Amino acid sequence: MGTSPAESGLRGSTIEAKVHGAMQDLTPAERRVARALLASYPTIGLAPVSEFAAAGGASAATALRFVSSIGFSSYPEFQRRLRQELDERIKSPLEKPHTAEPVERRRFMDIFFARAERNLRETLARIPASEFEAVCQRLAMPKTGCHVIGGRFTDAIAAYLVAHLQIVRPNVRRLDPRTASRVDQLTDVRPGDLAIVFDIRRYDPELVATARLLAARRANIVLVTDFWISPISQHAKFVLPGAIGTGRTWDSGLALFALAEAMIARVTDLLWDVAEGRIRDIEALHRGDP
Repeated sequence: MGTSPAESGLRGSTIEAKVHGAMQDLTPAERRVARALLASYPTIGLAPVSEFAAAGGASAATALRFVSSIGFSSYPEFQRRLRQELDERIKSPLEKPHTAEPVERRRFMDIFFARAERNLRETLARIPASEFEAVCQRLAMPKTGCHVIGGRFTDAIAAYLVAHLQIVRPNVRRLDPRTASRVDQLTDVRPGDLAIVFDIRRYDPELVATARLLAARRANIVLVTDFWISPISQHAKFVLPGAIGTGRTWDSGLALFALAEAMIARVTDLLWDVAEGRIRDIEALHRGDP
């Protein structure tokens, strides 16, 4: 199963990832440029260098040094990569490769499952264990509200996560997919609450708007996204990126589903003293016990 050259070149090495990795080694002026880029990613980087520099309150020379610090030999090369990323972010299913050649059925499954396995390995390699653990530790605070939502294809993963977390701990709810009802629910979001948002390419502008409102209410946002990184990242405290490419028409949610199941398992371990009692009560209620 093939992978487009653009996707192969971007996997695990988006400019956003490079910036995060280089941040501690940048000068204070370069960090201002970096933060300006992350705040309006990727569009500000497609502007003329003088405008890009001004957004970070720095000189054009500083902006060029920043571009060099993250591995680009020139500003045009940096912009070419940004355009490539943007193209990959917004691809519709019709723009992705589709191979219709006859394939023996067992061989098709071998190829497809091998690609799925690679997505899982790449996701594991990309997410720092400390980041995952920090998210789970916060999820294991049952007095803290937890609000979960996904997009067109990822809301099913969000619903699956919520169904399990509601058994393990209280104060978990799924935000309504309908915008008006969802906005009504935000009145109950408190500072310090956790908000888990699933968003993959082509990114949902309504989810971006919801994330902005959640951040304004001082919720700690956990973004579960793809390697091209949803623009929600500018509001997120934690970012968990998963590999979703298949080299075919449809992206895969398997790695994101695996992340959700890993969170469920880890939080259950961390909260077992609470979870065990809740599971006993729930099972008793299902049996009709008084």
